[in-house]
Amino acid sequence: MPEFLPFRGIRYALGEESPPADVSPIAAPPYDVIDDDSRAALESSDPHNSVRLILPRDGEDGRDRYQMAADCLDEWHRDGTLVVDDPARFYLYEMLFQDEDGRYRRTHGVIGALGLPPPGTDPSAVGVLPHERTMTKTKGDRLSLLRATRTNLDPIWVLSLTEGLSARLVPHGVPLIAYCEDHEGVTHRLFPLTDPRRIGEVTEAVAATPAVLADGHHRFETACAYRDERVAAGIDDPGAGRIMAFAAELADDELSVRPIHRLVHGLQGVDARRALNGAFTVVDAGPNTPEGIVKLRARMRDDGALGLVDRSGLALLRPTRDVTDVDEVLRDVDSVRFDEHVRAALPGATVTFRSDAAAVAALVEKGAADAAVLLRPVTVAQIRAAAFARVRMPEKTTFFSPKPRTGMVFRSLDERA
Repeated sequence: MPEFLPFRGIRYALGEESPPADVSPIAAPPYDVIDDDSRAALESSDPHNSVRLILPRDGEDGRDRYQMAADCLDEWHRDGTLVVDDPARFYLYEMLFQDEDGRYRRTHGVIGALGLPPPGTDPSAVGVLPHERTMTKTKGDRLSLLRATRTNLDPIWVLSLTEGLSARLVPHGVPLIAYCEDHEGVTHRLFPLTDPRRIGEVTEAVAATPAVLADGHHRFETACAYRDERVAAGIDDPGAGRIMAFAAELADDELSVRPIHRLVHGLQGVDARRALNGAFTVVDAGPNTPEGIVKLRARMRDDGALGLVDRSGLALLRPTRDVTDVDEVLRDVDSVRFDEHVRAALPGATVTFRSDAAAVAALVEKGAADAAVLLRPVTVAQIRAAAFARVRMPEKTTFFSPKPRTGMVFRSLDERA
């Protein structure tokens, strides 16, 4: 079962204000959803914005970006920008938001240090169940950053199967961070959990059942690779045996899962509708407008179909063939359908990923992509089934929303025991 322990977090020094000041200017989204424009905007919002740590730039003096991040951390420790909490604790984290259907929601959980599996063993050996494949290039980048900084800069996200965990994570007292609003209007709050009795209850509750690895597969595998390097070098490094993780209960009312859509490039004159006809029944759905996208997504949900955005407008893609050669629990997952039927029909195309359907449609409209395929979100039940079946969905299948902000708390691998 998962080992989940408190730790001495590193946080921005927020002064003596109560409640603490707004930390929105120094927080950032996860590294893998930041494009060039938002990266520049985050850098200009505050000289200490945490994007300088998770997506550093090469230095003009020849230092590479990973060393720049490490040097930035050191400088912020020295000048008092960052402080270390004492004693070790858990961090209760909540996100208040309005979902895509206009409902007001709350996702809340706890940030702690999650134990990694022993070298050479499957994550399930410690009760962690991955549900998605990973991309090698991304893991290499994160490994270089971890080597340089020896710091978990943002939490991965795991979903606990312990019923009633959410009730144990009700915040009490004054928050460490009372307000942080992101660009989607989500309010993020952070509370300390220092009471030894409650710490013990949370540790036992998370350890009672397996946890599904929801978001952060690349960082989890990167942490394992780094720990393996240290072991192979004969270095005793307890801090490298854990990773900072946000644990929430695997429950429908706690989670909002969005799809990640596929942008298609390099069609070189290929008519996507004609190429896809056969594996799908292609039904025209009108012009590419914001209203049309809303209606298309509703039809996708009702018909069990995918959606197409191309230069001709919008279309519904109703599957005519079953997916083969995959585990039964994956056969109704749209990213699997895309890999088997769409990629096969468009063999020369390249694919990029984005979660916002309206933004995807706009990119096709302005010619930044030749076409796009819209996917339906997977369900909590599908995620649970894939994890227990020990099978992984294709990379970039699930987009858990909202995302915890980077900069609320960091974890050093060198923290004092």
